[in-house]
Amino acid sequence: MVTDRLQPYDNDAEESVIGSILIDGESISSVSAFLRPADFYVQRNRKCYEACIALLDRGEAINQVTVARKLADTEDLESVGGAPYLGHLVSSVPTSVHIEHYGHIVRRMSVFRRIIRAGGDIAELGYGGGPDADDVLARAEEVLYGIQRGRVERDFAHIRVFLDQYMEQSGALQDLSSVSLAPVITGFPSMDELLGGGLQRSDLVILAARPSLGKSTLALNMARHAAAEGFTSGIFSLEMSGEQIAVRLLASEADIDSHRLRMNLLRDEEEQTLLDAIGLLSDLPIYIDETPFQTVMEIRNKSRRLQQEHNLDLIVVDYLQLVDTGRNDNRAVALGEVSRALKGLARELDIPVLACSQLSRAVEQRPNHRPLLSDLRESGSIEQDADVVAFIHREDQYISREDWERKFPSENYPENIAEIIVSKHRNGPVGTVPLYFRNDRVRFESLDYAPARAMEYAPV
Repeated sequence: MVTDRLQPYDNDAEESVIGSILIDGESISSVSAFLRPADFYVQRNRKCYEACIALLDRGEAINQVTVARKLADTEDLESVGGAPYLGHLVSSVPTSVHIEHYGHIVRRMSVFRRIIRAGGDIAELGYGGGPDADDVLARAEEVLYGIQRGRVERDFAHIRVFLDQYMEQSGALQDLSSVSLAPVITGFPSMDELLGGGLQRSDLVILAARPSLGKSTLALNMARHAAAEGFTSGIFSLEMSGEQIAVRLLASEADIDSHRLRMNLLRDEEEQTLLDAIGLLSDLPIYIDETPFQTVMEIRNKSRRLQQEHNLDLIVVDYLQLVDTGRNDNRAVALGEVSRALKGLARELDIPVLACSQLSRAVEQRPNHRPLLSDLRESGSIEQDADVVAFIHREDQYISREDWERKFPSENYPENIAEIIVSKHRNGPVGTVPLYFRNDRVRFESLDYAPARAMEYAPV
């Protein structure tokens, strides 16, 4: 892209940064974590800063003399203006106290220039076109997001910083009004207790089950409960339409039989209940993407936008095996790439990603139908990448009431009882949480009398 306009930069700020370093060599530590030589627009200022960084890397003193010597070694002293220019830099700033302020000005101007370059790159993508407009759009978003990603550069931090974060997050557990720091609650007290307060930020949580056991319902229930507490939930529904999700949430919220709701066979007294439920759900921060075939890149880009616009707290992906991998040669490898990308997204956005997953048929072929980690369909990488793996097990799907009463005459038949089996918990205990499944209302309910049975702490 050709333009006659000057690139944005602030020469005074650039000179003040280097002058501050020449006055007080220790002050470079205030800016070196976020300021790079490429952030300087004026070439001689960039070379001076490069010399300062080189001296810092070698553990040598940084002052007017050593910087001049370093520039001479790289044959750059004359091109920057020699010793007189270094003297000018020292005289241009009275103190190094404000170096960080000047550094942020230089960094900000650098970001503005990168935005301009990104605009040119995006324009070239548009002119170049291609057979797939969505692919071009995704690449354009990646170019723009690269600027944002480049702004968050991390360096070593004293352990005190992380301890302070822990104290803030611990306080958030007691004060859920600080939703930006708190774990995202599931709405099931026993589950939240087992998971250390809820779904932890930056965690990839896999919720797995055989078809028709309620994994989509449980994921939607969690998203709805979280939204009711002020957490913004984004749902990627690759299997169901947005309308189907809305009907499920309505049936649960209004406590109306889902079949009669779909058929519009409502009683007179249920009409107002339904309207109240619609009003309540309409006020919740729940966002649904019903695009049936999506790549993990599209999911990532949409999630970034949703976080920027609405402070995203939770992503639900329903379900993992339906994510378009773009390859058919090795399904297990492809799904491994998806799970790694979703884990990366959880860390990048600092939110939990709850991904539903299918289990293999091996569950049904064993006498004991309780799921195992090895049953995760098509990819062992899913188990490796996940921070939490939870299974839904319903014994009533594998044994009839008559057979149960014959085998266990003294025990109640577990009709509609679902066990949420947390088989992997990277940072906490594993255990089992019993819930009651109401298929007609499309929701799970807590069994207060049956707390989570946590097994011995098993770090992974």
